[in-house]
Order: sequence, then structure tokens, then C-alpha cells
Amino acid sequence: MNTKIILQNIFKHITLTEEEEAYFVSMLKEKTFKNKQYIARDGNVCKHISFINYGCCRTFNIDKNGFEHILNFASQDYWVADLYSLITQKPGVLFIQAMEETEVLQIAKSDLDNLYLKIPKFERMFRILTENAYVETQNRIMEGLSLSSKERYAIFNKKYIVIKDQLPQKQIALYLGVTPEFFSRMKKSSNS
Repeated sequence: MNTKIILQNIFKHITLTEEEEAYFVSMLKEKTFKNKQYIARDGNVCKHISFINYGCCRTFNIDKNGFEHILNFASQDYWVADLYSLITQKPGVLFIQAMEETEVLQIAKSDLDNLYLKIPKFERMFRILTENAYVETQNRIMEGLSLSSKERYAIFNKKYIVIKDQLPQKQIALYLGVTPEFFSRMKKSSNS
């Protein structure tokens, strides 16, 4: 199991002794998802938080009219989960789907709770990650309410600079909340 990237991610927030590192690594479960395979589905209780070792996934929901709404994309060095479901242990409202072969390292909710008790600095780290996710979600909502599609696209290009060229145009359109046809016209007019 390759733990180099996840440990580098953790070391951005906290320091660990060798014993603490070994305990943390012992809780990780490696799992590989194929393209279009679900890491989490709406209606299911989210029992793991996943760290992306490699690959890319999208987090979305489907409204009552069958329309997809992409909340975000995640690639290497990102944590993903349906936080509502993970925290409340109620059925989730989001889908998390691999967009290519994606390897994750997962920590079960029960192990995460034990980790907080045994090594409290992990609770601080995950609090910071949750706060950052909340701020990102709030910004995303405000962008959707107050910015034009061109402005949202400019923000998307900065935020997803590493993976934006790998993402299908349809997925970017769904993220921006526009039709693929409108996105294509908008992109063409921006390039002229």
C-alpha cells in the first residue's frame, strides 16, 4: 500500500510520532474503483472517508427531475466523503463516482472515531478539513447565486488547473450549471 501521498497530506496539518503514524496506517484500507464506479451513493450511509491516491472523481446529486448537479471534482491528494452522511450516519444525498481508474485509501467512520480518541491531533486535522470543505461549499453556493457563467468558468479554471483539461466538456457544463451546448458556445466566444 502506497501511503506516501496521504502522509504528506497529513504532515501539512500535524506531526506524528512513528508509533502514531503506524497506528494511523494500520487503519487504512486500499481500494481501487473503475471508471464510473461509485465510491458512495445517495440513499446509503457513508461509512468511510476516502483519500485519493490517484485518479479523479466527481461529487454530485440528481434532482427530482433527473438533472445532475456536480458539486466538485477531486483528484490526487484530496479527501472525499458525503460529509452529511458520514457525520450524522443517516442516508446520504450525494453520489461520489470515479471518472477514471481511481485508487483511494479509506478509513472507516468507527476507526476515525477511535483515532480521535487515541491521537486527538487527528480530530484537529479533520476539523480543519471539514471547516475548509464548509467554506468551499459556501463559496460555491454564492458563486452560483451571484456570478455569471463566464465568471464561474474563470473560477473553475483556476480551481481545477491541474485536471481541467482531462474533464469531459459535459461534466464541466454540469458543474457550471449550464447546458453542454451553452458551455460550448460560451467557451468558443471566450477563445475568439
